[in-house]
Amino acid sequence: MAVLAAGALLLAAGCSSQEGAESSAGQGASAPAHSPSASPRGSASPSPSVSRPPADQPPAKGSAKVVSTLTDGLKSPWGLAALPGGDLLVGSRDKGTITRIDAETGKKKLLGTVPGVAPAGEGGLLGLAVSPDFGSDHLVYAYFTTASDNRIARMIYDENGSPGQLLGAPDTILRGIPKGQIHNGGRIAFGPDHMLYAGTGETGDDGRAQDKESLAGKILRMTPDGEPLHGNPEADSVVYSYGHRNVQGLAWDAEKRLWASEFGQDTWDELNLIEPGGNYGWPDVEGTAHKEGFRDPVAQWKTSEASPSGIAYVKGSIWMAGLRGERLWRIPLSREDGAAKEPLADPQAFLEGEYGRLRTVLAAGGDKLWLVTSETDGRGTPKPGDDRILLVRVK
Repeated sequence: MAVLAAGALLLAAGCSSQEGAESSAGQGASAPAHSPSASPRGSASPSPSVSRPPADQPPAKGSAKVVSTLTDGLKSPWGLAALPGGDLLVGSRDKGTITRIDAETGKKKLLGTVPGVAPAGEGGLLGLAVSPDFGSDHLVYAYFTTASDNRIARMIYDENGSPGQLLGAPDTILRGIPKGQIHNGGRIAFGPDHMLYAGTGETGDDGRAQDKESLAGKILRMTPDGEPLHGNPEADSVVYSYGHRNVQGLAWDAEKRLWASEFGQDTWDELNLIEPGGNYGWPDVEGTAHKEGFRDPVAQWKTSEASPSGIAYVKGSIWMAGLRGERLWRIPLSREDGAAKEPLADPQAFLEGEYGRLRTVLAAGGDKLWLVTSETDGRGTPKPGDDRILLVRVK
């Protein structure tokens, strides 16, 4: 069940013991327990500390409705990124290809195959990101598994190239991220500071998460060239936070605060608010522990209800895709005079079991988001048309 942490500001969501142990059937969400500061589910009133909610505060209860299927027939989709004009780039984890999807018609256009991708287990072509300066540099970034490591590279997208050969040779900006059959992390995104962030996994080797010299089990922050930068905990390191098991989602809220979803092991999946230098506990703790030196999640879920992947911030809430849980979670965040956010109400689950495993979610503008299913990754039960990109209207 989903549980609100007693901390004033956040919700922690944890992950399953490993994605490879997921079942494809979701379970119904049970009623969350309440902390003294949390509003009851369905209550229109925020927590006691929020005395004058502003007009743009999200409702305690929301909604999510699939309004259309943009495209289908995708194979092992994982990374998703939006081009400046609204069209989408989607990567195939197992085929190592990047395809452009017309945001109006759903028409597919193969850009090419990323050289060096070596799919195996949970590895392959993972996260995608578009340069904040795409209009001038035409760069697409990718996180992928090779025969020796996980790495991040950038490629020039040449729209005037030959079909299927529109991507330039990869320019590796960061290499040496440990790889494994499981827990390769893989999500990348540019933050409000125009810096590149990456979530990594500990590859099943627990000790790597607490080792600050290792890039595994971390959130990394770097320049677009892959270099450490001012504001990182260590001046010569790209490590931004540590003690993570397998970071799968990254998103920023209206206050430019970084949130991350993370696979737990057997008990709790997590949603964390990320602070520079923060230690998020793995493998010493899983979920909320109130243990000195470790940061507790803001919200947490039973692994059967989540196994979270991508997250997005839309309409005042964090939206989190669930793999084993086969549902879309909404975590509403309250506001007080534009200051810090804290949980407004318990998380809500939508689309339970309707579309199978859900992999990636991306803000689509206004009250809409893109949602990518994940039934063709070897752990689902594909139906005709899988996998799909859905357009969802949310509140």
